[in-house]
Amino acid sequence: MRNYELSFIVSPEVEEEALEDTVDAVKQFVVAGGGQVTNTDIWGRRRLAYPIRKHTEGYYVVLQAQIPLEVLPELERNLKLSEDVIRYLLVRLDT
Repeated sequence: MRNYELSFIVSPEVEEEALEDTVDAVKQFVVAGGGQVTNTDIWGRRRLAYPIRKHTEGYYVVLQAQIPLEVLPELERNLKLSEDVIRYLLVRLDT
């Protein structure tokens, strides 16, 4: 397993309770694939640098996790298909 940082932006149309559900769904997918979430940081609602899908704001979330290599394609697929996540970035951390 390698260390990764997953940053994603949740649509501003999502309510506060649903934001927690979205974050928990991403965490559960990582754990179900054999990974481990080490840190979660919810930055809150911020203005976007440029409009994405006609949104000018979004909820920023940063997860640090240990994820097996074979789980990554399915994780990215689920993030792309999620209607609540408007953008994501998955980066491998050097340790």
